[in-house]
Amino acid sequence: MSQKNSDHHPLKFVAGADAFGCALKDTLVSHLRSLNIPVEDLGTDNHYSIGAKIGQIVSSGDNSGTEIRGLLACGTGVGVSIFANKFPGVYAATCLTPADAVNARSINNANVIAFSGISATPNAAVETLDNFLNTPFKSPCPASNSEPWPENIQSFLDKSLTEMPKIGTTNPNPNFSNSCVICDLASGREFTPVEIMPGGSMKIVRESPTAAVVRFTGGSVEPAHHHRYGHDVVVMKGRKIVWNLSKNERGELGVGDYLYTPGGDVHRVKYLEDTEFFIRWDGGWDIMLDEDLATALTDLDQEC
Repeated sequence: MSQKNSDHHPLKFVAGADAFGCALKDTLVSHLRSLNIPVEDLGTDNHYSIGAKIGQIVSSGDNSGTEIRGLLACGTGVGVSIFANKFPGVYAATCLTPADAVNARSINNANVIAFSGISATPNAAVETLDNFLNTPFKSPCPASNSEPWPENIQSFLDKSLTEMPKIGTTNPNPNFSNSCVICDLASGREFTPVEIMPGGSMKIVRESPTAAVVRFTGGSVEPAHHHRYGHDVVVMKGRKIVWNLSKNERGELGVGDYLYTPGGDVHRVKYLEDTEFFIRWDGGWDIMLDEDLATALTDLDQEC
């Protein structure tokens, strides 16, 4: 069986499996090497990890011009393909029969093939892999009754090469936002400067218990202060460091991080970059300063 590649680029495989697919993977890796096709064998890992590893490598590509394809095997072949497909530019297909591989290459230009270590026999898997190797994109396949695709389907397949990578990156409905619901609370709202905290501004979105979206410019510092009520914080943008002086604790928060500060706990905050977060108090909003800004800056300089 000779290697064919419609783009005439050198070809390399990266392979891996979970415990249910490792024996079949080893057989297929040996077959590829017998055809003088380079294979990077990542061995055996759980199906979450191995699918992601193969997907990431195929997605990253190769700067030398070598085409990178992936080979995966797990119990059903489905799980590993799902996780590989999480990465841009990866088109993983579970192929249970030789015909599946022909269809996957012809229709989907699949670059990762996934096998079932439970149901596939070694001989059938080798035949399936050979079909995956030797079927060019848009070639006749079982789905086309082994006839050339009609012109309108050919046109659709040609466009798919540029259209598929865009799926999920654009919003098909302009009436809905791709951003999170909390982020939408801040959209189009006017923020009021927090005079007691230079660099900060906020928009209250609910009163009693108070909820707000707050913004601070990078480099800003909140001097040590406390609130009567505890509060939850979720960071939507940027990074900040929070010192809970009452508990002698320090934590750095980034996008998606959550922190609850109990009422009465004295805390100081430094913003490492422009930051936006959602905050909800257990009651009404208030603030009591425990130091001035100059003292806070002096203490932070000493810590650094």
